[in-house]
Amino acid sequence: MEIDPITLAVIRGSLEQIADEMDATLERMAFSPVISDGFDRASGIYDRENGGVIMQGPRGLPNFIYVMGFTVRSVMERIEEMAPEDIYIVNDPYLGGTHLMDVKMVKPFYYQGRLTAFLANSGHWPDIGGRVPGGFSTKATEIYQEGLQLPPVKLYHRGRLNREVLKIILHNVRVSEERQGDIIAQVTSLHVGADRLTRLLDRYGVDTVFGAVDEMSRRSEQLMRSHIESLPDGTYWFEEHMDSDGVDWKPLTIDLSMTVDGSDVHLDFSKSSPACRGPLNSVLSTTMAGVYIAFKHTFPDVPMNEGCFKPFTFNLPPETFLNAQHPRPVAGCAAEVCQRVIDVVLGALGQANPERAYAGPMGTVTNLSVGGEDPERGYYVLYSFIGGGYGGNFETDGLTNGNPTLALARTQALEILEARYPILFRQYTIREGSGGAGLRRGGFGVVFEFEIRRGEASASLLGDRALFAPFGILGGKPAQVAEHSFVLQGKAYRPAHLSKDEGVYMQVGDVVRLETPGGGGYGNPLERPSEKVLEDVRRGYYSREVAREEYGVVIREDGWEIDEEETQRLRRIED
Repeated sequence: MEIDPITLAVIRGSLEQIADEMDATLERMAFSPVISDGFDRASGIYDRENGGVIMQGPRGLPNFIYVMGFTVRSVMERIEEMAPEDIYIVNDPYLGGTHLMDVKMVKPFYYQGRLTAFLANSGHWPDIGGRVPGGFSTKATEIYQEGLQLPPVKLYHRGRLNREVLKIILHNVRVSEERQGDIIAQVTSLHVGADRLTRLLDRYGVDTVFGAVDEMSRRSEQLMRSHIESLPDGTYWFEEHMDSDGVDWKPLTIDLSMTVDGSDVHLDFSKSSPACRGPLNSVLSTTMAGVYIAFKHTFPDVPMNEGCFKPFTFNLPPETFLNAQHPRPVAGCAAEVCQRVIDVVLGALGQANPERAYAGPMGTVTNLSVGGEDPERGYYVLYSFIGGGYGGNFETDGLTNGNPTLALARTQALEILEARYPILFRQYTIREGSGGAGLRRGGFGVVFEFEIRRGEASASLLGDRALFAPFGILGGKPAQVAEHSFVLQGKAYRPAHLSKDEGVYMQVGDVVRLETPGGGGYGNPLERPSEKVLEDVRRGYYSREVAREEYGVVIREDGWEIDEEETQRLRRIED
């Protein structure tokens, strides 16, 4: 069916608006700050035949773009009879999910009595049961220890709530009143999407709207292929390591061999580490999502729908930790492993296309969960993630305190956290010196520190990058690694696995301090204009000593002036 350009643009914008309004409804109604203020959620529209992505909200988490298509397909394969106004709830990572805390809902959408599409959303619940508050158990050795698993089950049948399913869910999670509020928010978001999609189909008709959907998919594939064709044919190899799985004290290797052949890309992860005992396993859909996000970072003009995935093939054997099989624990798959997959693909793409290369970003979201009983307000579960530095790149210095590379989610406002939970922030600042030196330096991580004000609590931490720093490229230097610590009853404590721990007992006055990594540097630091180095030192980003040692720039001790003669001498020696 031929679609004129104006109609195509209007329909595309309308579909995007529908998904965005679903996101807005979810975040405004959700009880959990991680959804309402952290934006750890996504909404989308999916194909009725194969669950393929039609549209996801522009502010939704990128790692859900591909994952939620898997989720929809799992519902389609496992539910024999669907009806209008049914809604299914699912969080099983092995059925198209991420980790158990990302709870998804799927609604078959009927128009004029016919199944026409699927609507779906996902929200990160601060708790899903399991051995530790928040679900981020760093010592879990099977998924049963991580929380309640939900295969696709019918939460609503023809618009009527299945109260027995709701009771089971609420009986197995902490702070059930909050979780019920999040459920209502997700359900309402789906109803809003159905109403808006009905209006669009009333206006243009099914044939026109889905003719436009087919054309959008075709164009996305065509544009992605044109970008891939700009890369030289060949095989590019890149490797990264993760600190540990939280159980066994040994690194995990992500080994990528990426082959570009015309407009096709084959990604071979078969030499990566085997499945691990701890929760740093990843499921197939999440690993694949990391690949697509890296290509989206490199080619941001490609609209994200099912068409842009077609140029890619994979070798992801189930023996590796990147395609783990049930019942391996997977709490860190979305938040940590997916980010490192992005890093590895960016590294390989930087070899294929050095003109658009990125140094390594922070590569961790530093998941922190604190659960306890506030004497004034009762039981609570706090979940937060923290930003870090992006790598320097072909255009700019790296972003400071950037969002996770897999998401648009952000650290929640400190005022909201202090109002909801018995904590007091002592520090939230740029982590000076954490970005890697370079012609374009890496962005900086942050220092995130608070103390317990009332009651007792149990803290769990699932992060990475405490051993293996974000990489520099083209002569740029690596960033600083993560450093995390606690002060417990006046005594300093560091986790044995550095970036991972669980069940840390905290009392009034105890402190958690998280220092996140910066991003790697791009290009030779000696080529960075000395005026920019001076400005970084004036702002407190680097010391005068670092300016001299890393950049060869000498700043006079008696003021903010560059010693040009000594700087030229040093830079000649270094060259």
